[in-house]
Amino acid sequence: MTSDHAAVRALIEAYADAVFRRDAEAWQANWAVDAHWDLMGTLIEGRKAIVAAWQQAMAGFPFVGFMCQPGPIEVDGDTARARVWVRETLIDTEGHRRELFGRYDDEYRRTAEGWRIARRSYRIIQAL
Repeated sequence: MTSDHAAVRALIEAYADAVFRRDAEAWQANWAVDAHWDLMGTLIEGRKAIVAAWQQAMAGFPFVGFMCQPGPIEVDGDTARARVWVRETLIDTEGHRRELFGRYDDEYRRTAEGWRIARRSYRIIQAL
């Protein structure tokens, strides 16, 4: 594993950790300023808008458990791609629990701050 592979994997882990801790500041640090997030067909553009959408979504869930497993990470110079498998446990404000299994298709870019998510596409594979 190269240092770039390790850095991208660390980015994926930092993202998951920030979700579990509900830490918007740490979560937003994973995204490039001009990032794009395709959230199940809704395109959100720019880190500010992405963070605002995430905070709005998280407000509806007093608890979110978030686990992820990266698949192969492909690095090509200052860009990289990965597939990340996701399992979420959500408990909404009424106490209802949902389990979601999904997949991120990611593009990363090396920035002055390090590797960041440049494009992320999320799809639910199974909801229980």
